[in-house]
Amino acid sequence: MERYKRPLKIYFAGELFDFKHLGGNLLMAEAIEKYSDFRYKVMLPQDGECEAGDRSPQNIRNEDFKLLFECDIILANFDGTDPDSGTVVEFCFAKMVDMPAVLLRSDFRHCGDQTLPGSDPWNLMCSNYPRTRSCHVNAMELYHQCRRTACSTAEQLELFCRLQAETVIAGLDAVTAEKSWLKPELAANQYKTAVKSIGGGLEQLLSDDAIAELIRSKTAAGIYR
Repeated sequence: MERYKRPLKIYFAGELFDFKHLGGNLLMAEAIEKYSDFRYKVMLPQDGECEAGDRSPQNIRNEDFKLLFECDIILANFDGTDPDSGTVVEFCFAKMVDMPAVLLRSDFRHCGDQTLPGSDPWNLMCSNYPRTRSCHVNAMELYHQCRRTACSTAEQLELFCRLQAETVIAGLDAVTAEKSWLKPELAANQYKTAVKSIGGGLEQLLSDDAIAELIRSKTAAGIYR
């Protein structure tokens, strides 16, 4: 099956609580789209929260899960002294329905309980999942590399985003090339199980017909094969 018949939608999971998070997410989303020649379209949960009429915690949670399941891939930002708890929950449910996943860490600190060389710098329970790639970028080293190369602040920021985006794109390309363990004919039931497990009114946003349609779209795009 030919891949990339349409841009693959990425759910960009991560912190979205302050200026650095919001601005950084936006810059990375634009860079990923641009330097992938728009083979990927990045969906930012932070955009939907501005549009939500009912801003109750439950409704925000449900809208985020709805967007997650409507996407083809999850890109999870695992920066920080411990990965953001909401991001980890979204990652786990994405893996329940065998969504390809890229785990991005630009934080140069090693946090977690994995001590062997080459291990992921976070809790071991977040590693070794099917169709999942870890992308580690030392942001401090990359920052100074860009400072030495670029002349202006704008050029430095452009290069900084491009180099990290290229690492992410390589991970996205690799993980979407892997064959799914979840067969297309079983995917709808798996999604229904995930939605039922989450509960809290999510089933009202993702009806059986809506799930069937998104499985058709993902199968046609080569996500399930």
